[in-house]
Amino acid sequence: MTLYLVRHGQTEFNRAGRYQGRLDSPLTALGVEQGRRIGQRLAQLLPDGADLVASPLGRAAHTARLVAEAAGLSEPRLDDRLMEVSLGRWDGMTDEDIEAVYPGARNGTDRWNWYFASPDGERYEQLAARAGAWLAEAAASPRPLVAVSHGVTGRVIRGLYAGLSRIETLKLPVPQDAVFRLTGGEVEQIDCAPLETTVNGR
Repeated sequence: MTLYLVRHGQTEFNRAGRYQGRLDSPLTALGVEQGRRIGQRLAQLLPDGADLVASPLGRAAHTARLVAEAAGLSEPRLDDRLMEVSLGRWDGMTDEDIEAVYPGARNGTDRWNWYFASPDGERYEQLAARAGAWLAEAAASPRPLVAVSHGVTGRVIRGLYAGLSRIETLKLPVPQDAVFRLTGGEVEQIDCAPLETTVNGR
């Protein structure tokens, strides 16, 4: 299996410091550029094409369509298992909102584990189970596979693939202008050059 894992481009919520979870917000102009840039890079990496799958949440599906257009791939297939972790009633809130409405609810957590402290959100074990089921299925793909997902879910997919601990997994970087290539048991980050420096497919 060779998997190219992508995070969706920047959204209005990202720019405002608002946690999306299962809610959605549109891509910014930068987010659209990031999707196109990633597609251009994938066109170089995958001259013979690949299958494309994405989370059904709007920001990931939009990014996947941009990738498909720039890389010459077919329309993405949507898979619920690639959706972002649900923060339950915390979806759409900022740090300040959470503390104001649920004071002290994140006490005892840290900057990586707090996502799973919501009273009605998804737990790490649930996220790892669905991401792991998807990854096991993806491993059987005979063709290269491009997957467009999210920050926390993408971390978990990479962590499971690399056999990392929970805390190692949650500390992984989540850039919106890079591709992660998973193959041969290794994970490689491939940064994507800005559009203005990309000339004749280079």
